[in-house]
Amino acid sequence: MEKGKIIFLNGVTSSGKTSIVEAMQAYSEPFFYVVANDLFENTIGDKHLQTDYWKYLSEAIIMMYHTAKLFSDHGKHVLIDGILVERPELQPHYEQVQEIFAGYPLDIVEVHCPLDLCRKRNIERGDRGEKQSDEQHEMMAKNIHYSYSIDTSLNTPEECAEKIIRHYFKSEVNI
Repeated sequence: MEKGKIIFLNGVTSSGKTSIVEAMQAYSEPFFYVVANDLFENTIGDKHLQTDYWKYLSEAIIMMYHTAKLFSDHGKHVLIDGILVERPELQPHYEQVQEIFAGYPLDIVEVHCPLDLCRKRNIERGDRGEKQSDEQHEMMAKNIHYSYSIDTSLNTPEECAEKIIRHYFKSEVNI
């Protein structure tokens, strides 16, 4: 069985990853399953997150990657909604991702948005700190090999989704 494609949308909070994921899931073909940092954070009890947030979140993130591989093993395409941060609990995070997904059809997409717009989006959302995107940007892994880049300040989520799908699935696009 051919492995499903794994597309990792990497960007800071409020850069537009989840909106792109939702737009990509509106397509009939190709069909995508989604794994996300937020979803896997919800697998951890609040007590443990309050005790040692990064320890438990880091473990959940690694499990998320293995879950993505499981979907791929079954021929299913999967989107990863996440961020490659270099925290002591995950270092070297980017290298771990490369090792975990060795032999898998992984593509990492840079979801870019100017930090001033991310700050504005954080304020509008109300569930993020104003400078949370800036803080994540400082922790983000460097020298990531991106196979594609998208700027959410220049494109709507729907336009981003269409561009990403056309880039990776030239003949399979069907809304």
